[in-house]
Order: sequence, then structure tokens, then C-alpha cells
Amino acid sequence: MAQAHFTDEGPSPFVVDIESVTIANENYRSTLWTGAHLQMTVMSIEPGHDIGLERHPDRDQFLRVESGRGRVQMGPDRDTLPFDREVEDDWAVLVPAGAWHNVTNLGDKPLKVYAIYGPPEHPHGTVHPTKADADAAEHH
Repeated sequence: MAQAHFTDEGPSPFVVDIESVTIANENYRSTLWTGAHLQMTVMSIEPGHDIGLERHPDRDQFLRVESGRGRVQMGPDRDTLPFDREVEDDWAVLVPAGAWHNVTNLGDKPLKVYAIYGPPEHPHGTVHPTKADADAAEHH
């Protein structure tokens, strides 16, 4: 199956079948919409991989698992993550601003997730085909 091509449609008005787009995405991260106050991305996390422990001091985050099985960890600092839950298809995760968090794929197929941030986290039109691409972009 050919990789679906996504473009960032923001800040124009936009509607999308988010479940089918999330499942069709094969990139680690693709930005679908960037506005002045929100951003929506879709992610595909390979089996055994994770997003990496991170913290967004000034933005809340909403994640929804469309397909797969994962582990969500959150806490007040990188060494204290007392919130530890398993999630699967149709589960939502709300990450408060300032919380350290990580999402790990526990399954044997890609974990398909979409994320909504407020305010936007990534530059308009961001596409990271792999996690290595995402990590490299964050260090520049």
C-alpha cells in the first residue's frame, strides 16, 4: 500500500476523518493542521519504540490511540513517573502542561495515535518520517 501524503492544512478551516488518516499515516509524525492556538499531528510508533520522555512546560496535550497497545507514563520529574497506565484502541490521554511523559508501544504492530497541542508544538508543515528525524529536528 502506498504511503498517504499529508499536508498541513492550517490555519484554513479543515475537516478530516481522523481515524482513517491516523491509521493510514506511516510517518513517525505528520502535522495535519497548525493554527494560532492549536496543532494536530498524527503519529506511528513502531513496536517496542516510544516517543521519548519529554515535557511541554507551556502546553497541554490530548492524545488518542486509534490502533495498537501502549503504555503511558507521567509524573512531576523525569525520575518520578507514578502515573502508569496501559492504553489501547479508542483510549484518550490528557497530558497537563509541565508533566514529564512518555508513550511506549507495547504491541507487535505500529501504535497509531493523533495528538492535539495547545499552543502548537512543531513548525507548520512538519513531517518526521522516523523518530530519528524527529530527534534530530529537536536538537537543532
